[in-house]
Amino acid sequence: MGFTKVDELILGDHNALTALDSCIFLREYRAGAGYEGDTNSLILNLKKKPSERLTKGGWHYKARAIHQFSQELADSLNPKWLDHATLVPVPGSKSFGHPDYDNRMEQICNGIRDGLDVRCLVKQISSMDASHAAGDGNRASVEDLIANYKIDDTLTNPAPVSIGVFDDVLTVGRHYRAMHSVLSDRFPGVPITGIFVARTIHPNPFKDIDPSDIS
Repeated sequence: MGFTKVDELILGDHNALTALDSCIFLREYRAGAGYEGDTNSLILNLKKKPSERLTKGGWHYKARAIHQFSQELADSLNPKWLDHATLVPVPGSKSFGHPDYDNRMEQICNGIRDGLDVRCLVKQISSMDASHAAGDGNRASVEDLIANYKIDDTLTNPAPVSIGVFDDVLTVGRHYRAMHSVLSDRFPGVPITGIFVARTIHPNPFKDIDPSDIS
């Protein structure tokens, strides 16, 4: 397994991104397919809510997904880049102290290798609806996210020389764009790469329909 770059052929699937953004991903998550397939099962287990840990069970599947994604990133990332890069997890939708506060991306980054520079440089000021749970018309805009993000000044030294923004699923790309804006304002000129476990794809709803059945 290796990374695929978001290029001009698929950039339109993630329309908050720009042609200048550098983003890579390992897997493809199929929207609307539930737990069908290895990637979907891992992603949905990764997103299990902390508040449901005791009521719904299956928490060990979340831990397993975190470990597996750490291993896959470790196997795929350039070790020389890891030696000097700062790994910045995208904060979850819930702020610290909320019952569903989830630092899964921080755990994944720390599990890649001992001794890495993992810093939660961007904090979320207040809780928001999770993008995967909100309706299409209710998802936060890039501007909303930027307004709700702040740099943790206690973690800015030493200044990063290369930044990897880590998130689980690339859908539209709003969170990455907001992270990029906040980080590039604070650390101008520092290269930033978006690194995703998976990107969302929307399978063709007509793939199993015989064209002769369509009048």
